[in-house]
Amino acid sequence: MVKAGGGKSLDLEAIAGDIAELSTSGLRIVLVHGGAETTNDVAEQLGHPPRFVTSESGYSSRRTDRRTLEIFEMVYCGLLNKRWVELLQRHDIPAVGLSGLDGRLFEGRRKDKLRIRVGARRMVLRDDWTGTVDQVNADLLRLLLEAGYLPVLTPPGSSYDGEAVNVDGDRAAAAVAAALGARVLVYLSGTPGLLADFPDEASLIARHDVAPADLAGPEAHAGLEPLMAAAQDRMKKKVLGAAEALRGGLERVILADGRIERPVRAALEGAGTHVVAGGASPGEDAS
Repeated sequence: MVKAGGGKSLDLEAIAGDIAELSTSGLRIVLVHGGAETTNDVAEQLGHPPRFVTSESGYSSRRTDRRTLEIFEMVYCGLLNKRWVELLQRHDIPAVGLSGLDGRLFEGRRKDKLRIRVGARRMVLRDDWTGTVDQVNADLLRLLLEAGYLPVLTPPGSSYDGEAVNVDGDRAAAAVAAALGARVLVYLSGTPGLLADFPDEASLIARHDVAPADLAGPEAHAGLEPLMAAAQDRMKKKVLGAAEALRGGLERVILADGRIERPVRAALEGAGTHVVAGGASPGEDAS
């Protein structure tokens, strides 16, 4: 399972070539991609600049009114999803691009009211089109995988009422990986991994082991508190996604560099930050 972030510094051609090579060698891979930076640019050009808010629990997210959702769909489902499909098909990989809305691949609850913090104040935003990924249509993904296709997935997802909702791609990738019984999830972004002293790339946290007892506890990121403390901005969502993936049965999650040659292979061979459940040993399976 591979999640490619939405930063412009990522080398999309290198990622696609690496995924193609690994797929040809026999690995079954599902790719989930983002596109936040491109979406921000398009939103600015269309006169509807992005707004970001901080939830009561301290996570930053995009304020998604209906117009923002339409721009989001235009960029994620159109421009970027088909770019990934094209890149993979240039390597003779039969890629199929789908959003989480298609076939209700990502389904969950719409959060039409968003509770946020503005300084010391707490507010409620209405007319919000964000949601959670509570379940994954794994049967549809297995049909594609068993037929030899490589699914390329992107938000948005579907509410239980069939509405399009903006969902977090990192957490969606974790949900997909768990639903498919994957062993490994690789998050690719514009950094070597999780840095103890951001932005010093020499401060990479190479490995963090999570005890089984922590994964069974009630806290969302129990056992990953040092990583959450070190994480900046979007990396917090990746750490939360890592916790959810490990709780879902994965052996490890790797936060790795998407700017380099053969980035997935490098991650599987030890590069990046390896978040490991119960002391599991490294292996080469990105599915």
